[in-house]
Amino acid sequence: MVKTKSVKANSGASRDHHERLFLVALGQRLRALRDRGGITRKALAQATGVSERHLANLEYGEGNASVLVLAQVAGALQCPLAELIGDFTTASPEWLMIRSLLENRDEQTLHKVRLAIGETLGTANPEKTISSRVALIGLRGAGKSTLGEMLAEELGFPFIELSREIEKFAGCTIAEIQDLYGNQAYRRYERRALEEAVQIYPEAVIGTPGGLVSDATNFDLLLSYCTTVWLRAKPEDHMQRVIEQGDFRPMAGAREAMQDLKSILASREDFYSKARYQLDTSRQPLAATFAELHRLVRTALKPDALIENAL
Repeated sequence: MVKTKSVKANSGASRDHHERLFLVALGQRLRALRDRGGITRKALAQATGVSERHLANLEYGEGNASVLVLAQVAGALQCPLAELIGDFTTASPEWLMIRSLLENRDEQTLHKVRLAIGETLGTANPEKTISSRVALIGLRGAGKSTLGEMLAEELGFPFIELSREIEKFAGCTIAEIQDLYGNQAYRRYERRALEEAVQIYPEAVIGTPGGLVSDATNFDLLLSYCTTVWLRAKPEDHMQRVIEQGDFRPMAGAREAMQDLKSILASREDFYSKARYQLDTSRQPLAATFAELHRLVRTALKPDALIENAL
């Protein structure tokens, strides 16, 4: 009898341990997604109707136990939790078989598969196509507007500030779009603005919002039809440049602004790194940085390069 109790106790302790690990991982994913989107906990609470305290509990691994019930049911059914909750990638047998083929593959293999799928579906391959649309990506304060305007003038291309185009489509500011309509509406406006820029301008320099990489569809569109350059900088330089612009929106309501900025950078780095080129804007003065950017772009747009102009 004592042995039976001991086995039950060990089983219960093991279950508690696995549940704790599940909740911690859930919290980490939630925080990573929030950082990637540059969304404060307060903004997320307002958008979802969930209290900031409850969101904090989720992020620290103290989530609602009902999630564990779903995990247990999915385990009993031997299916992914995503299938149980209705994720679209589990909506058909083909989706499920594709998921099974890709599960546990390394990043390089997944990259090759994504490009192959894109070619099958008739989209441009960013590794085989050089476009005369140059898109600058990176977090706010990287130098996209300053360097983008200089580059456009030097090349004789129009400079497109995508954030301004989004506001034209919406008829209001980006902050008002977020407050009135939410993040999903903002991403739709972002996609429309990007699609129009690609359709209208065969040659252009495009300054993109820092969070564009948070939407996989929009980012894939950018990679497919633009020559992309990631402008990267030290967190301290990002912060200082934003302060000099008098714009504190990325850090609004945050007590630890620098730590939040570093978290956002870390969560987006893998996405930014998919750009064709990278340029460190903290390494040298503006004039030298621009000269390096100009040389890089001129080399990329050499006359014998394949130019893809149509969406």
